[in-house]
Amino acid sequence: MGDVREYQLLIDGQFAPAASGETFETTDPSTGEVVGRVSKGGREDVRRAIEAARKAFDSGVWSDMPQAERSSRMHKLWEILQQRLMDLSQIEAEDAGHTIRMANLFSIALGVEHWRVTADLANKVGEYEPVETSEMPALSWGLVRREPYGVCSAITPWNFPFILMIWKAGPALATGNCMVVKPATYTPLSTAEFGKIVQESDLFPPGVFNVVPGSGGAAGEELASNPLVDKVAFTGSTEVGRRIMQLASPTVKKVTLELGGKSANILLDDADLDSAIPGSLFATFLHTGQICHSGTRCFVPASLYDEVIARMVELAEGLKVGPATEFETDIGPLVHRTQFDTVDRYVQIGIEEGAKLVTGGERVNVPGHDGGFYYKPTIFADVTNSMRIAQEEIFGPVLSVIKYDSVEDAIQMANDSIYGLGGGVWSRDIPRALTVAKRIRTGTVWVNDYHLLSAYAPFGGYKQSGVGRETGIWGIREYQQTKYIHVDQTPRKDQKFWYQIAGL
Repeated sequence: MGDVREYQLLIDGQFAPAASGETFETTDPSTGEVVGRVSKGGREDVRRAIEAARKAFDSGVWSDMPQAERSSRMHKLWEILQQRLMDLSQIEAEDAGHTIRMANLFSIALGVEHWRVTADLANKVGEYEPVETSEMPALSWGLVRREPYGVCSAITPWNFPFILMIWKAGPALATGNCMVVKPATYTPLSTAEFGKIVQESDLFPPGVFNVVPGSGGAAGEELASNPLVDKVAFTGSTEVGRRIMQLASPTVKKVTLELGGKSANILLDDADLDSAIPGSLFATFLHTGQICHSGTRCFVPASLYDEVIARMVELAEGLKVGPATEFETDIGPLVHRTQFDTVDRYVQIGIEEGAKLVTGGERVNVPGHDGGFYYKPTIFADVTNSMRIAQEEIFGPVLSVIKYDSVEDAIQMANDSIYGLGGGVWSRDIPRALTVAKRIRTGTVWVNDYHLLSAYAPFGGYKQSGVGRETGIWGIREYQQTKYIHVDQTPRKDQKFWYQIAGL
């Protein structure tokens, strides 16, 4: 067992224990061993953090700072994050079960890059936007000013704790807001370490960025309901997203939600199977399937179905399941015993529903890691789109392969879901693939690829997969109020519109 990392709450630029004195431990999903001990924030701690953020925002110390200066400070932090990439990747592997390859190349590296791009975009967007001069009802010119909301709260999930925190903190801070972040209790360490880096950098005034790990029932609900909070950003399950909306509604807070998914991945009959088949497994099995936009429903034409299934099984059985910290590992552990049990339960449901289990469906025993939560990559054939394993989010390495007769049938089944977060289309004919992509009711569609997340593009869901967008210009706009300023161009009273109406 290695050293246990210890973190306190970050409130108003200082580290402090929870008011209750409580702490909680986090475990390495590869081994089951304790890797972190963290102060457990409650409602009182969250209120202190919100009040610190409110005070910092109202003082103007951050919100009134020129945009170029805010972006410059974020760039300086980016330089520090670049130097800390390996350590952050190790934390994400030990705490969240990210394979070290994925953390180095994707989840941490991409998160750090998104921080930089957000600082750049905020600097280029500009504070003001002109409005066309109007002569009706009276001569005037106007402008739109983009302003920060104020205090923003972020409630982040356990699957991608670092990058999903960056997606919220980056645009919030870049646009002049102040922030309180609550990471998930399963995986708080990379966010707590980011808070430590922020505090040590001395680039952000006290109260601008605060971190309060704690339970959803206490800390999370306070962040969603407190009247001093102006905006709430949440990533997690659709069920909890509904609760966030309820809690935010009495004060009519701005809310952005990125929720569940059951994404459709469609192979057309002209797809390059040498790319589409491994790409479809990547769509499902990346991070052991614990991704909201995973392509867990794969639609395959009847003419290719048997070949695709056979090749998928062969490839899946060649993947190495093992500890997240070993470079050779292809698929790491599930994050927690609870998630392991959920995945195993859904596999049994699939069998009971009549789907054909063609590979996987059981625990993997990794020598020397008996405490880890390892599950074999699992593929079901003969799945119908109405089955629970095709409609409900499993959040594990379980792929449902569904046969279709016509492209029209595939599109209809793809859209037959309460979710609409991601999706894929595979075809050698790009115009044909784009025609299909346009008809899928989902927030992102990858053509001949999957999971790639551009810092310059929007990400978010249709239907019950969410509200609003993250990343790119679209993500920045979610953290800005829009104010219109009208400037009259009629100098004399008798030229005023209101004079002609009321004679005042």
